[in-house]
Amino acid sequence: MRRLTRSIAAAILALPLTIALAQPAHADPVSQTSGFYVDPDSGPAAWAAANPGDGRAAAINASLASVPMARWFGSWSGPIGTATGAYVGAADHHDKLPVLVAYNIYGRDACGGHSSGGAASPAEYATWIGAFAGGIANRPAVVILEPDSLGDYDCMDPGQIAERRGMLTNAITQFRNQSPNTWVYLDAGNPGWASAGTVAQRLHEAGVGQARGFALNVSNFYTTAQNTAYGQQINQELSARYGYTKPFVVDTSRNGNGSNGQWCNPAGRKIGTTTRLGGGGSGGGAEMLLWIKTPGQSDGDCGVGLGSTAGEFLPEVAYKLVYGY
Repeated sequence: MRRLTRSIAAAILALPLTIALAQPAHADPVSQTSGFYVDPDSGPAAWAAANPGDGRAAAINASLASVPMARWFGSWSGPIGTATGAYVGAADHHDKLPVLVAYNIYGRDACGGHSSGGAASPAEYATWIGAFAGGIANRPAVVILEPDSLGDYDCMDPGQIAERRGMLTNAITQFRNQSPNTWVYLDAGNPGWASAGTVAQRLHEAGVGQARGFALNVSNFYTTAQNTAYGQQINQELSARYGYTKPFVVDTSRNGNGSNGQWCNPAGRKIGTTTRLGGGGSGGGAEMLLWIKTPGQSDGDCGVGLGSTAGEFLPEVAYKLVYGY
């Protein structure tokens, strides 16, 4: 009996260590809300409202402006804690789940170049992302963390990569500490960028184990099926190498016609499945299908957006995306 008591006591004493080692999961923001938030000030919504007499306005309003999509935040957003706080506050008022994109990392878009910029230093980024998370606070949200940030490794030296990795790890920590009802998905590129094994290593080293999961196809055009297969391959690598898997989300905003191999304003693309829960679970599919890139928003001075700047809303491009030409 005494041995049994000692065994129970030993188990109880060991319990705090077990709890300390386990990583606390953030609360589920989906179950706390009644659906995804429709941004009333998205590019398509703002343009359609300002141009009601334009022949393209009805299609853009009906097919794009009414669809929940992400809002991107960067240096243009002003005081970032105020900006994210106002946005998630508006969504929370309507009992809806907002999707936000953090896009301000130091050395941003090192490979593509069209969206270069970001914070002036790693220290400035740390302050910015901390305020971003603090603005969300305890309200439900989904955050897509720094598109292109892992894919950019191909254009960076080892010192820059280590610096980038540290910024991402700290960002994930900030959300865990300040935003307990936020799910963070670290951007992992797309099926045409890097091998699943390479991406799995980059995700792990950047701290995806402490995030909700990873995001695929942001601002790109690969089909949902292609991304699902790729996400499953990444999870196979994560499981084999590090002993865990992660949920993933897919950007379906412009993948209705798949990819033609070009990434910068290619012609002939089409909107894809509208924002919704993706099922995921035991089937290994996406946890969410999201419109992350705003349809009609330029990728840069290229393709059918020649003469535009990255982020500029192009109504003709948006209109053609509705119909796939």
